[in-house]
Amino acid sequence: MEEATTSSTSSTIMAALSTLSPTTVSNLTHSIISATNHRTHRLALLLSSPTLFSLTLHHLHTLSLHQKTLLIARHLLSSLHTLTRHAAMPPPLSTSMRQRDLDAVLLLLLFCETHNHNPELLEDSFSEWRVNLRRAFREKILAAVSFCGGFGLPSIGECNGTILIPYVETVVRCMGLVGSMGCCVGRGNNKEEVEVAAAAAAVVALPAVEVAVGGKECVICKEEMRVGRDVCELPCQHLFHWMCILPWLGKRNTCPCCRLRLPSDDVFGEIQRLWGVLVKIGEKECRSG
Repeated sequence: MEEATTSSTSSTIMAALSTLSPTTVSNLTHSIISATNHRTHRLALLLSSPTLFSLTLHHLHTLSLHQKTLLIARHLLSSLHTLTRHAAMPPPLSTSMRQRDLDAVLLLLLFCETHNHNPELLEDSFSEWRVNLRRAFREKILAAVSFCGGFGLPSIGECNGTILIPYVETVVRCMGLVGSMGCCVGRGNNKEEVEVAAAAAAVVALPAVEVAVGGKECVICKEEMRVGRDVCELPCQHLFHWMCILPWLGKRNTCPCCRLRLPSDDVFGEIQRLWGVLVKIGEKECRSG
């Protein structure tokens, strides 16, 4: 059931990416290649250095479950930002990570993957973990290189199978992992959503527009917006009285009319927002197809 859900969700995200222009796909692919190469090289270094492996493992042991979840969530947010750069406002939060935290999340995700697919590698003594993981990691890299036909970058026509699909599947697994650790970022349409305030930077950037036509109502206070009055316009083009929308956005980052999400300063809120963008585009493309 879990694999079926992952496959279905991955297909929805791939449907969203299929709407991109060839130029955008090319830019996205090169961004993914750069990020993947950096993470692969870093993980290879971790598994090759007994000292670095031990220090990173010790760092993981000092973290609480919530701190580990937050690490994975920040890693996930960075990946979602890459996938939605063409279609959504960027997160106000920095998606960069300190090297120590990146090492920790890469090793943590490797442990999770190994536990799910090759648990026998972790049944040996602790001293053998690094050697076992390094061997399995090396075989995985060699298999990927062989599949791509060498070390050169694949053509755009090969992107789906060799670059985009594995990247999307990793994002979907991270989404499920964060959700399983008790955070409200599930993958279904009925998932519980967390209400978070809109980011101050996003609110300050909202434009003031003059009401040109009478008869329009502010859905928050239910009063008419008078012609000539300056009101707030959200990115979805819905209009509201400033004194109505500011308290609203101080509690939640959604449009009162259409539920469009504005950026927030909450990691999990941003994951929900960017994930929602991808799913909405993908589901629309699936219905039209």
